[in-house]
Amino acid sequence: MSVALAAQLREGTKKSHTMAENTGFVSCFLKGVVDKGSYRTLVADLYFVYSAMEEEMARLSSNPVIAPIAFPELNRREALEQDLAYYFGADWAQQLKATPAAQAYVERIRQVAQEAPELLVGHHYTRYLGDLSGGQILKTIAQKAMNLSDNDGLNFYAFPAIEDEKAFKTTYRAAMDQLPIDQAMADRIVEEANHAFHLNMKMFQELEGNLVAAIGKVLFGFLTRRQRAGSTEALAA
Repeated sequence: MSVALAAQLREGTKKSHTMAENTGFVSCFLKGVVDKGSYRTLVADLYFVYSAMEEEMARLSSNPVIAPIAFPELNRREALEQDLAYYFGADWAQQLKATPAAQAYVERIRQVAQEAPELLVGHHYTRYLGDLSGGQILKTIAQKAMNLSDNDGLNFYAFPAIEDEKAFKTTYRAAMDQLPIDQAMADRIVEEANHAFHLNMKMFQELEGNLVAAIGKVLFGFLTRRQRAGSTEALAA
């Protein structure tokens, strides 16, 4: 039995998507204010998250719900390793430690993979489709804000194995719509995707202290005063 999971995920996570964009860190980011120290902490956190996600996806490669969306060209771990070497140096692996929010995110991914692996679909959708959509906006902003050239420190946002991102997203959504799940499981996946957004928000909120220290309370307050309607939502469709 197939369900229109892609559309359900899009509609069912709109509120969470907008809430994530209105965290102080992302709000400042979207307005072109990016502190390199905070950003490199985010890259480190994402490394732990994607490492867990991709390890579990590989382990579950024979699962009929996981296998159809496990596109290897989406994997981010290697790209994040390149970025970590740029920000932390050759010994980056010895310097990293997951923040509490990143650790909680990793633990949830591991738990879901063990107890209800189908729910990983919600986490996969939340991260990877966002990377291909709004993530491209963030790359341009970060490049200008931190005065970076080419993909220096921004390999996370580059998908060299995907020639046509729009076409790939169509393929991805079609694969989601054909997953062998019923409506009850679809509802659980949407719920888990919202939880994934919440876990992402916790990581962003952790970074706000560093950002305030870097740019000052007055500027931070000015940049986060108004709520956004969700500028990257349409692109994630």
